[in-house]
Amino acid sequence: MQILLGVIYHFIGGFASASFYLPFKNVRRWSWETYWLVGGIASWLIAPWVAATLTVPGYMDIVRAAPDSTVFWTYFMGLLWGIGGLTYGLSMRYLGLSLGVSVVLGFCSAFGALIPPIYRDIAGLEGETFSGLMADTGGQLVVLGVFVCLIGIAICGRAGVMKERELSPAEKTASVQEFALARGLTVAVISGILSACFNFGLEAGKPMAQMAEVAGANPLFRNNVVFVVVLWGGLTTNLLWCLVLAARNSSFSDYTNKEAPLAGNYLFALVAGTTWFLQFFFYGMGESKLSNGAASWILHMAFIIALGNLWGLLLKEWRGVSKATLATVFLGIGVLLLSVVIVGYGNAL
Repeated sequence: MQILLGVIYHFIGGFASASFYLPFKNVRRWSWETYWLVGGIASWLIAPWVAATLTVPGYMDIVRAAPDSTVFWTYFMGLLWGIGGLTYGLSMRYLGLSLGVSVVLGFCSAFGALIPPIYRDIAGLEGETFSGLMADTGGQLVVLGVFVCLIGIAICGRAGVMKERELSPAEKTASVQEFALARGLTVAVISGILSACFNFGLEAGKPMAQMAEVAGANPLFRNNVVFVVVLWGGLTTNLLWCLVLAARNSSFSDYTNKEAPLAGNYLFALVAGTTWFLQFFFYGMGESKLSNGAASWILHMAFIIALGNLWGLLLKEWRGVSKATLATVFLGIGVLLLSVVIVGYGNAL
């Protein structure tokens, strides 16, 4: 029953992640950096604060009492993840939901599964190591799954190339207004690698989650105190970059531009940001039930990939392409999901 609940929580979190960008599509006459920052204030600052306040009494006392190294590394991983989150938004902007989600989260799954064990080997830490992975069948399956994941990414990228060759500029921008394959794939690769740092931040912040349990917090919500610190890092990175873009593009006036539907824009951006945070709120609940960080991360990625591509199809992002191109993108998605199954099975052994 606990495992089933964990899977359900991960599904809800995956649905939130795959859906959060949709409200942004309703924002009008605002620059990207404007609505991204408004949504980010909700997702990186307000929502985590509300969640931690309601579920982990005295959470700031826990943060202050935690070792400085724990807080630093949790925050630093949040900084790196912030770059991944920033470029994740750009990936959706240039590639659309379907292709963007597949490439970003394919890389995120691979690095999220491999880097922690490699780091433990180098640092001599306890826990699952890369040398330990290679020493048994389950670990070898995890590594195999990562390579299968990279193959799926390559296939999805090939589908994107086919799409760009087949459609006219007008057709490409009909569903993805700023479709740009080369630029999109570049930022998607960066995003996928650095987005995995969120998982590393959760690993670094585990002592705070354990302290929350000792202090009487419900184990189901123990990760909410860690999210606060990780997302401070994400807020720092995104805030600085959005301010740089606003200065460069002279878009500070967007916030009070009476020619824009301000009430609707603020509402849609805040809904998008809150929906985005919910992915990790439910991820934390799922992880507490499965008690396996790697398996939880992979399962979370799998649901986002599947649901993100479903949204992409419903939004007709692949409308007008040939059957061969459509078959290629389905093959790539299938290979990515297969890689998740392989990694998950390997972790279960």
